Order: sequence, then structure tokens, then C-alpha cells
Amino acid sequence: MKPEKDKKTGKWLIQYRYRDWTGKLRKSMKRGFNTRREAEEWLRNFLLKQQSDFDMRFKDFADLYFKDMEARLREHTMINKHYIMDDKVLPYFGEKKMNEITPADIRKWQTELINKGYSKTYLKTINNQLSAIFNYAVRYYGLKNNPCRTAGSMGKSKADEMSFWTKEEFNAFADCVIDKRESWLAFQILFWTGMRIGELLALEINDVNLQTRVISVTKSYQRLRGKDIITPPKTPKSIRDVTIPEFLTEDIRDYLEDRYEPEPDEPLIPVTKTFLEKELQRGIKASGVKKIRIHDLRHSHASLLIELGFSPKEIADRLGHEKIETTLNTYSHLYPNKQAKIAERLDRFGREEDNDEL
Repeated sequence: MKPEKDKKTGKWLIQYRYRDWTGKLRKSMKRGFNTRREAEEWLRNFLLKQQSDFDMRFKDFADLYFKDMEARLREHTMINKHYIMDDKVLPYFGEKKMNEITPADIRKWQTELINKGYSKTYLKTINNQLSAIFNYAVRYYGLKNNPCRTAGSMGKSKADEMSFWTKEEFNAFADCVIDKRESWLAFQILFWTGMRIGELLALEINDVNLQTRVISVTKSYQRLRGKDIITPPKTPKSIRDVTIPEFLTEDIRDYLEDRYEPEPDEPLIPVTKTFLEKELQRGIKASGVKKIRIHDLRHSHASLLIELGFSPKEIADRLGHEKIETTLNTYSHLYPNKQAKIAERLDRFGREEDNDEL
């Protein structure tokens, strides 16, 4: 298994034997190296990967992780994971050996990222990706421990504050975009149903039953690597029927009646996310309401339901949360206000009882 010159190209090649995951002995060859040392280094790392030896470089083990995960996670999720890994993790840990990365190394890496001013939720996401690699190594390849656990985490799972609109703020905004009917109706659906933007953009006309006033959410739109892709929703629970108020049903009916002979499988709202983002900014500027993101319309719907007194279970089902804990964790800061109102009513009730006794 010594490198040799490739007579055809003048570069180096190396022939080698290895055992695959079944234990079968195989023979192969790799070409195109500029130097003998480069060929030897490549072979050394290849064999370490085959043996799952933690003397291998972090970036080589990350390759094993991603090859396994690609068959298990959605394409959009994998793209996000690759971006974080390539941009935030590999530049620091890529050439280090798996068994040489210490909690101290991780603390130094965390400090560098914290000093760059990223949001606390983004820092948490980055840290989770590094920890996921080591958890995978511990669970499936016998690494003794995850150094991220000793180092501790960074950032926060959720933002300190959540932006959302009240009904009054939304109505003021909607009045300023009513001149473009498609965007106006898109925002109406987002605010009054709590749908994700990808779920809205994937809706077809036949997903709306105007008789029963139900919108069936069965898919999601993604723009990945320059292509429009329709995928299953975020989680199994995201596949759901959302009952809509009568006034929104009438808005959709009027809108469809003005469409020229639409086919049932046509998009309900044939616009792009970029278009809606521009419309959002236009409406905000014209109305003077506070700035929010499109996704914050989902939070606005949740806050409206909480204000109306719906239970976390009812809200979780409507929003398509996989677990009720997601609803509670995301919107827990909105419940204290409701608790205060309950306490006030109990206080009034208690005082009335005291007055009756007098």
C-alpha cells in the first residue's frame, strides 16, 4: 500500500485494502494526489474512518455522521446542519483529532462565538450541532464521553422577548396592504390560523373546504438550492385540519370567485416568500405598527388564543406542535398575564363572599 506515480497523469496514486462494514476484505485505489505525503495522509484517515478510530480528524468523523443522518432527516434540516458545520464548527475543530478535543477547547470556541455578537438562540443552535456530533460518537461508536457536556452550553433555547401583533395592530397593518389582494389574503390566513409560511405557500385550492370551513394542512413549501420543493410538514402533528372563522371563509370565497376558472391543484395564494416579506415591510411602514417577521404572525395567533382563554392542548393541536411542551415552553411568558386576571377575579369573588357575611 505504498504510493506510486500515475503514468497517465504524473500525479500520485495509492492502492489499498480495507474491510468494509460487513467485515469483507476489499481492494481499491485512489488517484489524483499532488505528493506522496498527501496520498499517505489520505489513506491513514480513510482507514481510521473505516475502523471508527477516534484518532481520526473531527471533520472525517463529521462525514460519517452526515452520511448517516442524510437518510433520516429532511433535506432542509440537512442543509442547515451543513451550513452551521462548515461555517462555524469545522474551521475551528476540523483538523483536530476526535480524542484530543477537550472541554477547554470547546469553551474557547464558545467564547469566540459569543464575542461575535450572535443572538443567544443562534448560539444555542450552533452549540447543539457540535454536541450532536459527539453524542453520535458516544452512542454508536464507543466514544467515552461528550466533552460538550463538561464544557456546558451557550446561548438560550428561546429568545427573551417574542414579537407579536394584537388584533388592533394587525388590522391597522392589513388596511395598508388591502390594495394587493393576494398578499392581503395571505396575511389574513397567517394571522387567523397560525400557519407556518411554508404551509401557506404549499396550499392548493382543493385544500380548502368552504362548506365545512376547514383548511387541510398536508404539505410544506421549501426553496432549496434554487429549486421549489414540496415536502411533508415539519412534524407528523403538523398534518392537521384547521377550522377557520366565517369571515375568513367569505374572504377566501370572494377571492376564488374572482379567479378565472382556477384548477383545484393550483396554489391557493400564488406568491413567494420574498414577495410577502416585501409586502410586510410596506405595510409596516405605511401603518406605523412595530416591526415583526412573517413567522411572528404565528406567534400573534397563539397569543390571541391565549388571550381568549384556550388551553395549551387546544393551541398545540391548532398550531401543529408535536408536543404540548413545545407550546408551553414557547409561550409560557404569555400565561402570567392570564394568571393575574384569574387571581383578580378570585379576589373579587372572595371579597363578595366576605361582604355577604357582614
